[in-house]
Amino acid sequence: MAEKSNASYPASHSLIQNLRQQLNQSLPFSKMAKKDVDFFLTASSEAYFAPKEVILSPADGIPKFLYLIRQGRVSGRRDIPGIEETAFLLDVGSLFSIGSAFANRPVSTSYSAVDDCFCLLFPVEAMRQLASQSTPFSEFLNNRIWGLLQESRIALRNSFASQTLAEQSLESRLGDLALKKPLTIGPNKSLREALTLIHEKKVGSILIVEELTILGILTRYDVLSRVTLSNVDLSTPISAVMTPNVKTLTVDDTAEMAGLLMSRFNIRHLPILDQGVLVGIISERDLFSLQRLSLSNISSAIRGTDELAQLKKCADDIRKFARNLLGQGIQARQLTTLISHLNDVLTERLIEIYAAKHQLNMNQFAWIALGSEGRSEQTIATDQDNALVFSDTEPVSQREAYLCFAGEVNQALNECGYPLCKGNIMASNPELCLTQNEWLVRFSRWIEQGSPQDLLNASIFFDFRVLAGNADLLAPLKEYVRTKAAATPRFIKLLADNSLNIRVPLNWFGAIEPTEIDGQKTINLKLQGTAIIVDVARIYSLAHGIEATNTRERLAAVGRALNVPESESAAWITAFDFLQTQRLAVQTGEAKIDDNPNVIDIDKLNSVDRSILK
Repeated sequence: MAEKSNASYPASHSLIQNLRQQLNQSLPFSKMAKKDVDFFLTASSEAYFAPKEVILSPADGIPKFLYLIRQGRVSGRRDIPGIEETAFLLDVGSLFSIGSAFANRPVSTSYSAVDDCFCLLFPVEAMRQLASQSTPFSEFLNNRIWGLLQESRIALRNSFASQTLAEQSLESRLGDLALKKPLTIGPNKSLREALTLIHEKKVGSILIVEELTILGILTRYDVLSRVTLSNVDLSTPISAVMTPNVKTLTVDDTAEMAGLLMSRFNIRHLPILDQGVLVGIISERDLFSLQRLSLSNISSAIRGTDELAQLKKCADDIRKFARNLLGQGIQARQLTTLISHLNDVLTERLIEIYAAKHQLNMNQFAWIALGSEGRSEQTIATDQDNALVFSDTEPVSQREAYLCFAGEVNQALNECGYPLCKGNIMASNPELCLTQNEWLVRFSRWIEQGSPQDLLNASIFFDFRVLAGNADLLAPLKEYVRTKAAATPRFIKLLADNSLNIRVPLNWFGAIEPTEIDGQKTINLKLQGTAIIVDVARIYSLAHGIEATNTRERLAAVGRALNVPESESAAWITAFDFLQTQRLAVQTGEAKIDDNPNVIDIDKLNSVDRSILK
């Protein structure tokens, strides 16, 4: 530091006493032994930097110190050829020049003081010694962002833990649960023998097994329809009434996966295998004991009713279920998948009820999910984005019947807590209730003309999937978008230009630049966060003909298409998941800023979340 104008000097004893308490409030020092914190402090010297003074730059060569900001703020600026210069802001407690010190190379960023700034300078030689004797310090240096994410997740889990203390996590590995030993019988045994075993063992199912191969299953629920009501003779071989093609999972799968499988296929028992060998069975009741508001419990309740009042209660249970999962530390990826699945089940049930009421053939139309629902990444607070496509063979007069039906479904969803779309992006809108050919014409116009409204429509409608009805009706639409968009560079460029109008809320120094609402410093986690990542994933996917609509799947596929390291695309996905988790935390909390479920007060974030967010 001799070439710098500022002076540096050893930290005094009184300063060490004061700094120890300050450092213990942040990572990695909060997890380090006292002697290791003191080693850091006594080995450090202190330096002052005036506002706008350069602290460290690529021109300085290999850094000799780690820098810890004791007071003030530091702006880091990267100037990469061909890319717009970017900045970030470091606050008190931040360490910098870690990567360069480890790699023994100059920094790629210029660090400058924003205001009067005091830094502790920790020699690189001492850094290596401390890393060898302090595991928390070593882990922080090697994996600091992932460490911060873990701390964030723990803090979020703790904030909701009071509601889930008695519940076991759905992330539990099935092999770690107390699995029940399955009851088995050979395929040639009689129905009488099988029912006797079920009765004696007081279980809900029996597996039909031959030479370690699962041939089928018979449950208590099957007995009424297949045996009692059908007057099947009890001497009949069990193989004649069993359910074949049994779904199974492995000991390495999770309870969450078991719940999803049960819900999707409306089953109540799943055999568990370990390297192909049957080792246990898990039931819907077992999952219920893990989670009072279970996935299977809610989806079964939805499928078992045709009363709107009961479905409204189920919708409320979905939101309670999500809050409980946050308390268990479930990650955003899993949570939004579960929420989207349950919302799908509820919406599909409403579609079935009202289609029957209007005497509509569900093979003649498809209900389309759009936006976040189309991407299967819904959060708690979500309005409706849907449309309808019906067969070209339907008479023109049938359109009114579909519109009437769609209007009742939209209104029922509204009563269940899924608000009507303010932009009228709903199947009850005549503009969005079209034949297959009419949709193809519409998509063609959006891609070939690319007006501002067309681009807005494309960003909503091109994230679509069938939620109920005939999925074949959407196949030509998906293929057209996949091939036509990639073959129209002008359309891709317009989408990119439109997306660049939305900027992340950072100022020139790289600090978070909030919007003030009622005296609170806020940012919109959706419009200024997740929406940007969703746009990027969509644009690159359309440009490369990638079929996926889910943002995480798109980011992974885009990474492969661009031949970037997997660690890089994983980082994109992690960033998206972090923002989604923060949105969910706001939405499941009590108070909303300006009645907006995506707005967060940055002053109420803990230091870890604020660092990651920035």
